Amino acid sequence: QVQLVESGGGLVQAGGSLRLSCAASGRTFSSYVMGWFRQAPGNEREFVATISASGARTYYADSVKGRFTISRDNAKNTVYLQMNSLKPEDTAVYSCAAADSWARGTAELYNYWGQGTQVTVSS
Repeated sequence: QVQLVESGGGLVQAGGSLRLSCAASGRTFSSYVMGWFRQAPGNEREFVATISASGARTYYADSVKGRFTISRDNAKNTVYLQMNSLKPEDTAVYSCAAADSWARGTAELYNYWGQGTQVTVSS
């Protein structure tokens, strides 16, 4: 089992940047595929990005491709989401999640979830 805690959210102006972190407990972090999802008020949860257990493979939603970068540091049990060129439509609660195998954007395949961190982008 793994517990996930996100940090790094906040208020930023459009065009700005933020880096989210997701710290995981447990010794087996390096065996999990990690993903980031987001949910805005009134909207369904949306896939953002995912990274393989080794970090060699990544996959992004079209809406963030070229602006966001997912990475991980298995020695620190942490996965990151670097968000650049932020837009007001990126405003949401961002959550990280862990999966036992490659799951791309399928939320149902992620077994563990953090509580989320709020990102607000002002215009």
